[in-house]
Amino acid sequence: MVTQNMNKKVSFQGELGSYSHQALLEINPDAEPLTCSSFEAAIEAVRNGDSSFAILPVENSTYGRVADIHKLLPASKLFIVQEHFLRVRINLLAKHGVEIKEVKSAISHTVLLGQCRKFLNKNKIKGVVGVDTAGSAEMVANQNDMTMGALASPLAAKIYDLNTLASGIEDMTNNTTRFLVMAPESSYPERNKKLMITSIVFQVRNLPAALYKALGGFATNGVNLLKLESYMLGGSFNTTQFFIDFEGHPDDDGVKLAIDELSFFTSMIKIIGVYSGHEFRTGGGS
Repeated sequence: MVTQNMNKKVSFQGELGSYSHQALLEINPDAEPLTCSSFEAAIEAVRNGDSSFAILPVENSTYGRVADIHKLLPASKLFIVQEHFLRVRINLLAKHGVEIKEVKSAISHTVLLGQCRKFLNKNKIKGVVGVDTAGSAEMVANQNDMTMGALASPLAAKIYDLNTLASGIEDMTNNTTRFLVMAPESSYPERNKKLMITSIVFQVRNLPAALYKALGGFATNGVNLLKLESYMLGGSFNTTQFFIDFEGHPDDDGVKLAIDELSFFTSMIKIIGVYSGHEFRTGGGS
């Protein structure tokens, strides 16, 4: 499992105290975090050798997919080696001495703002878009505006010495984000008794009902599709690339047959990850 190999640098978007940082600590607290200003920078850090892995959020159970990431994944030239589900608990943070009734606005990443709309509306707090969650907490800690708070993790409150005015303010009590750990080289683990997941990108041929036919092999061979995403390529509405996650390992007989049938209707197909499913999928996560 990749967890034991993550003692080296791991890059992520955001500052120390971000939810990506928190996910990294849950995976391996001994890893060395490398903060980056963008998802692209976190990916590039792996490609140029500045970090051994990147950890990237791909979707949230309340907000939906992280759009930037889904566009970057197929072109990243990195491989998925692990997934992790993080229970996202959102706190309203402010400088010490500030009361919640004094807070008129709260800054955070746009994805996080979309996860606690009910709380903001109820307390008449205006959401302000920041670059990232932990960076927003750091900004609040370093300024003198007592009317602005930050929406961030409990870890950020500790790192930047902020007071927690309200905790667990997310709209959904099961608010969870899925993260992917990316590496510069593929590493196919052997088939084991645990749930295995394979991720593939492909382009269909210009044939009638090509996508329907391409995916038909998964149904007929009993392979469960978990995700299907599409992406426009080169600004063209006529060229589309697809990303799929499905249960199974490339060595499984049913998966082999499904991929063979997929290949018949595609002009390009590439496996970009084979990894164990997180325990969250089977009800063993937090």
